[in-house]
Amino acid sequence: MKYQTILLFGAPGCGKGTQGKILGQIPGFFLLSCGDVFRGLDSRSKLGQIFLEYSSKGELVPDEFTVQLWQNHVDALVQAKRFSPDRDILVLDGIPRNLNQAKIMSDRLCVTRLFHLDCPDRAKLVERLKRRALRENRLDDANEATIRHRIEVYEAETVSVLGFYDKDLVAVIDGTRSPLEVARAVLARL
Repeated sequence: MKYQTILLFGAPGCGKGTQGKILGQIPGFFLLSCGDVFRGLDSRSKLGQIFLEYSSKGELVPDEFTVQLWQNHVDALVQAKRFSPDRDILVLDGIPRNLNQAKIMSDRLCVTRLFHLDCPDRAKLVERLKRRALRENRLDDANEATIRHRIEVYEAETVSVLGFYDKDLVAVIDGTRSPLEVARAVLARL
């Protein structure tokens, strides 16, 4: 079964998580943040160690591991009756992260909209991520060199995902505006 899906897309710090939380509160929408799934891993487990190894350097976790972990998590949500694919629209934040993941997941996702939260001011992204590190105790946001590397990885590997989906599905939203203004723009294009 293909999941009806909305993708939240953009550089680290652009507001995907904030917008995902807003959409996830609307009946009929179910938010799944891949970063939250990874951060929820037991750091003493083999999977948790793999995640820490990559995230602490600002690198992407290998594709097969990422997609398998995502699918296992979705399956568990369906079994627990928290996510109903026949009723809910899946809102994804943080996956697919590169072209290979988009290809691997194409038989599982029916993407109906992709919101690209654009924030070309990289200094603003670094500032947002540093604030988030303090507020949320996020290891992946704690070091400026790691933050800048994550942005470089996004530009080198993730931006190409935009070209994988039909241009009519992509809505570019100015991610530098306030969260409320961004939410209004997203909701207007649903």
